[in-house]
Amino acid sequence: MSKQTFALRGTICYSNSPTELSITENAYLVCENGLCAGVFTELPEKYAGIPCTDFGEELIIPGLTDLHLHAPQYTFRGTGMDLELLDWLNTITFPQEARYEDTDFAREAYSIFAEDMKKSPNTRACIFGTLHVPATEILMELLDKTGMKTMVGKVNMDRNGSPLLQEESAKASADATISWIEDTLTKFENVTPILTPRFTPSCSDELMKRLSEIQKKYHLPMQSHLSENFGEIAWVKELCPATHFYGEAYSQFGLFGGDCPTVMAHCVHSSDEEIALMKKQGVYIAHCPQSNTNLSSGIAPARRYLDAGLHIGLGSDIAAGSSLSILRAMADAIQVSKLYWRLADSSVRPLTLEEAFYMGTEGGGSFFGKVGSFKEGYEFDAVVLNDSTIASPLKLAPKDRLERLVYLSDDRNISAKYAAGKKIL
Repeated sequence: MSKQTFALRGTICYSNSPTELSITENAYLVCENGLCAGVFTELPEKYAGIPCTDFGEELIIPGLTDLHLHAPQYTFRGTGMDLELLDWLNTITFPQEARYEDTDFAREAYSIFAEDMKKSPNTRACIFGTLHVPATEILMELLDKTGMKTMVGKVNMDRNGSPLLQEESAKASADATISWIEDTLTKFENVTPILTPRFTPSCSDELMKRLSEIQKKYHLPMQSHLSENFGEIAWVKELCPATHFYGEAYSQFGLFGGDCPTVMAHCVHSSDEEIALMKKQGVYIAHCPQSNTNLSSGIAPARRYLDAGLHIGLGSDIAAGSSLSILRAMADAIQVSKLYWRLADSSVRPLTLEEAFYMGTEGGGSFFGKVGSFKEGYEFDAVVLNDSTIASPLKLAPKDRLERLVYLSDDRNISAKYAAGKKIL
């Protein structure tokens, strides 16, 4: 048996489906060459003698995926939370992101971010950098060392930025993007590039055309923002009068799913036409409940997206969101869905624990492939959670323990973390 085969023993929990948990106590989770080989109540004979770490009654769950966050914004979490999106960007975000032209500052800030990401329960993430190539490569270098599997984007923005945070032309933006891609495409073990037009207001039609050509040449995935805020949506309509809805501003350039794997953050106010196109093209939705609350954007109809069979995962959206933990995002998603049910549409059922857990594991993880589950053949991403620090006189069932960890846990509850079969914490 390969030295890369090992087992973890504990209470194993993962999603059978978006609505059903699989929970097995006193079970073995086997990793074979970076892939899940199965969950067993007794180790099969062929695995006899493999290394096994016994975590007792601790919960072992799939690694969590953060489908949307901004690494340069980690420095100013919890700042400007009385502002709406566009004012927040102009007042807080753009001036702060401009500082990443200074590579010494970038290394200091990104070192803090990467270390805290490593301590989080997340094993995968789609991450925005800034428009600065050197700083973005520093971010990729530092994340690579964490062992997490991430996609990182050099941001594109050639209009409506600020004097200190805007690329001089579409050509300059595209040329810098090509240089960055060619330097990083195969450079790192754990980090890969992802195309990142900030959002339609920041990217001219000429730039989007050039990014479309780049996407076709390098076959990269793409991430951006969609239908987050009423002011933003109205602005896109002014900038793109020939489009019927926001998503068409991307799809007209072939950057909206299909042959271009795409994550769109937020989708708080998506129209019926936009939703239909997202489903047809397989676009992933990054539901960011904490961010949407902090910036007064609204409540994304996650229930509608789940019931319609769209791809939906969770995002922290640092720094409009303040917590890196996708466990926290699960709790937030459940809570805002209750407000949507109570205040917006009483026919729309709130999310369940099972559904939020699925979104944070397999729902978002599937953007990376067979990720986010312990089903046979999935990449072995696992997090071991110790809830013994959350004192209680009650003897709780595993599902109740999981729910408490979703609502109450922090980094101190993480005993171990694995990504693609390698122990990283």
